[in-house]
Amino acid sequence: MLGYYFELAVRSLKRNVVLTALMIAAVGVGIGASMTMFTTLRAMSGDAIPDKSSKLFVPTIDVWGPDARRAQSGDQLPDQLTYRDAMALMRAHRGVRQTAMYSIGMDIDPGSAKPFKASGRAAYADFFTLFEVPFHAGAPWRAMDDEDRADVVVLSAKLADRVFPGSNPVGKTLNLDGHEYRVVGVLHPWNPLPKFYDTTSNGFAAAEDFYVPFTNAIERQIESAGNRNCAQQPPAGWEGFLVSNCIWLQFWVELPTSAAVQDYRAFLYNYAAAQRSAGRFRWPPRVGLYDVSDWMVQQRVVPEQVRVNTLIGLGFLMVCLINAVGLMLAKFGSRAGELGVRRALGGSSTDIFLQCLTETALIGLVGGILGTGLTALGLAIDRALLAPGAQSVQLDSLTTIDGGMLAIILAVAVVSTVGVGLFPAWRASRLHPVWQLKVR
Repeated sequence: MLGYYFELAVRSLKRNVVLTALMIAAVGVGIGASMTMFTTLRAMSGDAIPDKSSKLFVPTIDVWGPDARRAQSGDQLPDQLTYRDAMALMRAHRGVRQTAMYSIGMDIDPGSAKPFKASGRAAYADFFTLFEVPFHAGAPWRAMDDEDRADVVVLSAKLADRVFPGSNPVGKTLNLDGHEYRVVGVLHPWNPLPKFYDTTSNGFAAAEDFYVPFTNAIERQIESAGNRNCAQQPPAGWEGFLVSNCIWLQFWVELPTSAAVQDYRAFLYNYAAAQRSAGRFRWPPRVGLYDVSDWMVQQRVVPEQVRVNTLIGLGFLMVCLINAVGLMLAKFGSRAGELGVRRALGGSSTDIFLQCLTETALIGLVGGILGTGLTALGLAIDRALLAPGAQSVQLDSLTTIDGGMLAIILAVAVVSTVGVGLFPAWRASRLHPVWQLKVR
């Protein structure tokens, strides 16, 4: 029966091409405008590590006090840790895995080509297991390398292809800022979106080119290339900076159970209370512990403007669908005689309703295909507008229609069109055949 309804729908749509084109255009334009915004929102608000997002946590500690905190961050807790606090949490080792880390930049001398600047990250060996970083060759450095401040490095797939094209770099050396580092591993392409493990500068920046031990970076006094905030001027020199209350380190810990989370939160509070008792703080201890999802909300990774634009796009879709309803009423009304004859020949009101509903579904499907093309066009325009100032932002990931998004677009088009087509279809099915035959 469905095939028969589909055949009738195709015939009906062919009968009045102009009206059909207007309905499809109304649906397609609405879908294109709304889904362009929704595609970007979906990419920005996705879960970059779904297997562990509820087990990875960021601890925060109020090291500034209420006055400085309001001046610096609008009364929110500092979003990074000081060096002394990060090291205290590392030594306590209260999680299954944990890492302090920060963003760095170093000059790479490939030997046979001109040196260039690359972005990197100083972290502990747990970083790779903690965040399920995939390896193409080699492996992470060992915990012993952290203790020994070893000159070892893990390369991204992109950097490995650039510096060691066509060969396996594991075991070879790479010159970073004039020091030789031994390559112990090469990653598979890895660019989590959003970049949840460090949102302090840009939650949608590309992942780093290389990774070195945190202890090695501190030993070599490599300064942070990311955000660092100080409520007051730190003491002079590198050692003075390390003992200051400047926040500049990210810290993540893996807590696999709710009991472990409660224990860690209590430990964190007790640590802050001990710091206050030691005279470091004058204010009551205040701490926070956020999993990945809560941290993305806390950091406002998705700009408010993106959410607003998405709501505006959905509002425009509703306007387009209302226009489509008017066109459907006109189309079904013009076929009153045809539908009345079918009723007189034995067709039930349900048959008429399903026939009209099949027609609206077909309009929604074709409108969805048009909307997909318009969405792709809108995203291409976004890429062109954002590209000049985007730097390392992952534009392709934010402005690309993947398989899941394609299914969403078509589903929204069909479901929304059928939804608004219920009333025109119901009204067409309620036409009394006697009056239509009298008119004929």
